Amino acid sequence: MTKASPRGRSRSESSRQAILAAAAEIAGRDGYGAVSIERIARESGTGKQTIYRWWPTKADVVMEALIGKVSTHIPAVQTGSLEGDLAQFLESSAQLARAPQVVGLLAGLAADAQHDPGFADRFRDSFVAHRRAALTEILARYAPPEGPVSVGTLVDVVFGVFWYRVLIMPAPLDDGVIRELTQVIIRSLETRP
Repeated sequence: MTKASPRGRSRSESSRQAILAAAAEIAGRDGYGAVSIERIARESGTGKQTIYRWWPTKADVVMEALIGKVSTHIPAVQTGSLEGDLAQFLESSAQLARAPQVVGLLAGLAADAQHDPGFADRFRDSFVAHRRAALTEILARYAPPEGPVSVGTLVDVVFGVFWYRVLIMPAPLDDGVIRELTQVIIRSLETRP
């Protein structure tokens, strides 16, 4: 059974994968600013109308390609301990976020979200929600029922540090920061009121 697009048409999976691969390749090689629907169509061997049928903007194509990359590179693991699960998630996330092409994609998507309210909603509901859900699942496994800090706030802390260091004040997401962030979260969950 083929997957129906939001506009009611069926997608060709091979065309969809070619489009996503082309968008990721262009953005990774030449930067987010070099991505255009015309270029994606040319490099994927599809038509512009095909792309527009499935995605309203280039940002939506790039976002879906990035979600695929994140899902592949940041697996949901269960080591049996909060520290192990959290460290693995944060280390994988930081490793991916340190890649220059990923930083450029995140910056471009965040900029587009500032100027396009429709895309901002889709970005929050798709990419941001996807990442938040993955971390929420990890923290919820170990959070006390009535801890002093909610899981939602701890998720905000983690992604606040990531987004701040990647987009606002470029600073390394090195092993030291990941260790510190892991300890902040662990201590917050272990503290009793």
